[in-house]
Amino acid sequence: MAVVGRPNVGKSTLVNRIVGRREAIVEERPGVTRDRKPLDAEWAGREFTIVDTGGWLAADGGLDRAVSAQSERAVAEAAAVLFVVDATIGITDEDAKVARLLRATAAPVLVVANKVDGDSRETDAWAFARLGLGDPHPVSALHGRGTGDLLDDLVAHLPVPPPAGDETVTGPGGGPAPGTDGELRVPAVAIVGRPNVGKSTLFNRLIGDERSVVHDMPGTTRDTIDTVVTTDDGELRFIDTAGMRRRAKEAEGAEYYSLVRALQAIDRADAALLVIDASAGITRQDQRLAERVDAAGNPVVILLNKWETLDPEQRRSVVIDLEDRLSFLAYAPVLKISARTGLGVHKLLPALRKALEAYGRRVPTAELNRVLAEAQAAHRSPHGRILYATQGATDPPTFTLFTSAKLPPTYLRYLERRIREHFGFGPTPLKLRVRRRGD
Repeated sequence: MAVVGRPNVGKSTLVNRIVGRREAIVEERPGVTRDRKPLDAEWAGREFTIVDTGGWLAADGGLDRAVSAQSERAVAEAAAVLFVVDATIGITDEDAKVARLLRATAAPVLVVANKVDGDSRETDAWAFARLGLGDPHPVSALHGRGTGDLLDDLVAHLPVPPPAGDETVTGPGGGPAPGTDGELRVPAVAIVGRPNVGKSTLFNRLIGDERSVVHDMPGTTRDTIDTVVTTDDGELRFIDTAGMRRRAKEAEGAEYYSLVRALQAIDRADAALLVIDASAGITRQDQRLAERVDAAGNPVVILLNKWETLDPEQRRSVVIDLEDRLSFLAYAPVLKISARTGLGVHKLLPALRKALEAYGRRVPTAELNRVLAEAQAAHRSPHGRILYATQGATDPPTFTLFTSAKLPPTYLRYLERRIREHFGFGPTPLKLRVRRRGD
């Protein structure tokens, strides 16, 4: 079910009201929502997907045209459409143009006259009957007035869902993807990076669909957009996030909420694709974002995008700079790609598969202790020794070392490298915890 209309009529506010939580970003200025954002909702025992869209404008080109095209695609795929208009303003030329397009669609269209905050506005709502799409539904998305009646009418127009089947969701490698409480779920991969580095272009290439709005204006993506993709190794959920250009405490308005959503996506994801604009080099913002991704403890694949635009000397400089500034992500594979042309993108899924497999790997305790004993024999710590070790957790692989004394960070990095090399953990973070005897 698609929610459409011109900018700033309250579409995102209505979506938040329907889903019962603040999912769509809302701000009192037009153009905040730009991509299609599907969300799960339920009313009167009926579950359905509601798709928030950007403002529909009759523009000839540029970003406005791209945003409007997303709305048109949402309508083409929808089982029903909510056409939101502003009762305080009346019918505008843009409303009339949208209505003309909607009259040609096969899906049922419900006109939602929003901002009817009191009885005095009821008569204003009926002016929209002239759009030729049936009687309008007077509502106040902000206060909830009339939304129950609207949803009653909406679910009556939705097709009856088929009986639930016994589908199995698989993860990388073809096996089941475990979730909470024994449920199966699809591994999530967050695509993160600064504004305008090519995240949405990469996202669209990976899912094989023009799903996110792509434009050369920084900050085009304002919300997290996700799509499940079936690969040869199972299903993956790719999450396109807003570009992060500053710290959360420095952001304001829609940018603040975009940043919060992007950080939440990183924390919830099973892996991250860190996209860097190779033509701009490794910036301080890239470094801060890499630190945030590393702190989440998820596998990460670094993507040097726009690689085709660099000459040989620039390429050498970027690689050296990356090794220096992002040394704490030394375990992460680095792919040189072009999201625009597809250069190197075929290497991305194998790298992700390897990282996710290692992320959930558990090793034998006896072999772990043998590896650490050999490491100590080759290079003994002057401060103490390891008495015993065990793997306490996966996602990421976490090892507890029981020692006679505190071990210095440099020695722990040495031990981590030996564990990583012996067991082939490759592109996934490892955690080592030290417990001294007597603690």
